[in-house]
Amino acid sequence: MKQVIQSARTGKLSLRDVPEPRVRSGHLLVASRASLISAGTERMVIDFARKSLAGKAKERPDLVRKVIDKARRDGILSTFKAVMARLDEPLPLGYSAAGQVVAVGAGLEGAFRVGQRVAMAGAGLANHAELNVVPRNLAAAIPDGVPDEHAAFGTVGAIAMAGIRSLSAQLGDVTAVLGVGLIGQLAVQLLALQGARVVAIDTNPQRLALAKTLGAELTWILGEPGLAEAVAALSGGIGCDSVLIAAATESSDPLDLAAELARDRARVVLVGKTGTTFDYAAFMKKELSLTVSRSYGPGRYDDDFEGRGVKYPVGWVRWTETENLREVVRLMDPALPRRLDVGALISHRFDFGQAETAYRLVTAGTEPHLGVVLTYGGAAETRPTGIFPAPRGKAGACVLGVIGAGNFARTVLLPELARLPGVEMRTICTQRGASAEHGQQTFGFASATTDMDSVLNDPAINAVLVATRHANHAEMVARVLAAGKSVLVEKPLALDRGQLEQVSAAREGSAGFFLVGFNRRFAPMTVKARAHLARHAGPKVLVLRVNAGALPAESWVNAAEEGGGRILGELCHFIDLARVLVASPIATVQADAARVTHGGCDDLAVTLTFQDGSLATIVYTAQGDSAHSKERFECFAGGTVVAIDNFLTLSVTEAGKTRVEKALGQDKGHRAELEAFVGAVRTGGPAPADETELMETSLATIAVLDSLRDGGRVRVTGEP
Repeated sequence: MKQVIQSARTGKLSLRDVPEPRVRSGHLLVASRASLISAGTERMVIDFARKSLAGKAKERPDLVRKVIDKARRDGILSTFKAVMARLDEPLPLGYSAAGQVVAVGAGLEGAFRVGQRVAMAGAGLANHAELNVVPRNLAAAIPDGVPDEHAAFGTVGAIAMAGIRSLSAQLGDVTAVLGVGLIGQLAVQLLALQGARVVAIDTNPQRLALAKTLGAELTWILGEPGLAEAVAALSGGIGCDSVLIAAATESSDPLDLAAELARDRARVVLVGKTGTTFDYAAFMKKELSLTVSRSYGPGRYDDDFEGRGVKYPVGWVRWTETENLREVVRLMDPALPRRLDVGALISHRFDFGQAETAYRLVTAGTEPHLGVVLTYGGAAETRPTGIFPAPRGKAGACVLGVIGAGNFARTVLLPELARLPGVEMRTICTQRGASAEHGQQTFGFASATTDMDSVLNDPAINAVLVATRHANHAEMVARVLAAGKSVLVEKPLALDRGQLEQVSAAREGSAGFFLVGFNRRFAPMTVKARAHLARHAGPKVLVLRVNAGALPAESWVNAAEEGGGRILGELCHFIDLARVLVASPIATVQADAARVTHGGCDDLAVTLTFQDGSLATIVYTAQGDSAHSKERFECFAGGTVVAIDNFLTLSVTEAGKTRVEKALGQDKGHRAELEAFVGAVRTGGPAPADETELMETSLATIAVLDSLRDGGRVRVTGEP
């Protein structure tokens, strides 16, 4: 593999081919997807390595003393050899990165999984390298939707967060940030997010302008007169409640400025490396507290915590370096109403193969830069929820065209649609004229036809129900979307990946949206179960048992050219239901089937893993007696159990008690689904269910067949 290496003796930096590391107990092997060059910290390391021996000695007198002690003890020649051997060791660069787990070490089973995206921390661990081995306490899962290049800021963000925690800043506090480089910019945002009033101070007007957009209430160019007066005006004459020094300078001027701006008994925290000579009288008269922040937070530099995974008692140490890292990447989630924006801090991107060029930019300072990101080939960025453009439908009535009117449509869907307010039953299209005419008379359609184009080309129709046999669902959905209309298609959406791509391409350019007939996600008991499970943090474990009953071997559902089999046609319902209840993207699918003795493959067990660490097992069988309950779902999360039995009873067990809710009649969500579709059409969108999620469920269903054919686990989201 390739890795950025620097010589500690000469300071020469190069991209080298080195042997791949191996995972070990308590660690993860992670394929890098993005890493951040921290201009301040890494430039300091590089500059030190490039100094002569005399220069190194001058900068690190503590090391010189160790060398002298060793020479006295072991002799000059032995000491010289030891020093030179140390200087010959390759120096890995980098400490803030993100990637994808490729192997899980012993002891971390279940805590992490292969394919999971994680942020990594640690000098000598989260290196600029294609593969890294990191311990559990220096890795944190990346939320869905957070790009890898953003998550690569996790460690630097944790440094800023640890400094802020040392400030003990409270809601409404006036806090000054001296120096708005990378860490200072992150500190400005984090302070603003927690309700502090931030004063940003720097010599660089462009960085101050950026800090202003990211939450600073007052910005000031260092050296311009009037700063103390401006802070007094902002704070009502009190002064700063706290000061964070994030500057990098040999001077002690930041400490002098902090003493001038601080109120009585304020806190001053050093994050950046500055001079440490301070005016005793100035600090004493105000009784200021001075703290040097410990890098990413508690646990840093503790070999037991970092290397051996030892835990700190949460009652005594709530925010360790691990928790800081986890919280920083959580705050990047685009789903949050107010979030940490690190995208604005990226000034340059380089392919990993151009790492040497990137470092020349950082060390030479040939052009302004802030966040310099290295990206690695094969990055598996997650696609954010809502990858499709917003529908452009106009508000008004739902003018409906129907394509296909089989038994299910005639007995369930069309009667409900005919009763819904705001629906104009305009055209019904079937293969046979007699059935079209019968549907027209029964459900009150204005016209009947056997020509699908009559539906597609009618400008008055803005919504279409596709209820044909499975094989042509995808083609028809694509044609409806291409005509600019919204479409509700009975499951399945597609029978293979090519058909899914056909639908996706059509949706990208359409004014309409699509909804798949996964009615169980709309069932009242499903909605209640999902809401209850959402109150419990952490992974969920689901067991979904389906006593499906046998189909005749000659059923069209089993015919590949019409139905595609029960896995694609019916099992998809329960994969979608699991997706809804867990509320996290499906990561992998693995399936095993019983020996087929009749018809198609309809006795199987499917295991789904999810990106949040949840697990679902679906047992689908045709071997049972139809007198037994058809569907039973049990959901376990955070000390509670939610069970749905055939959509007739919903039970919740927690704190030693069980409460049971019984329905007056079975409700699998058909009416609620149709109401949601009609309502979305009438308002012009968006779709009542996330279309990306529906595509994901469909892809996971197709993956069941792949797993049965290949005998392995199939990845659904992320890298194959």
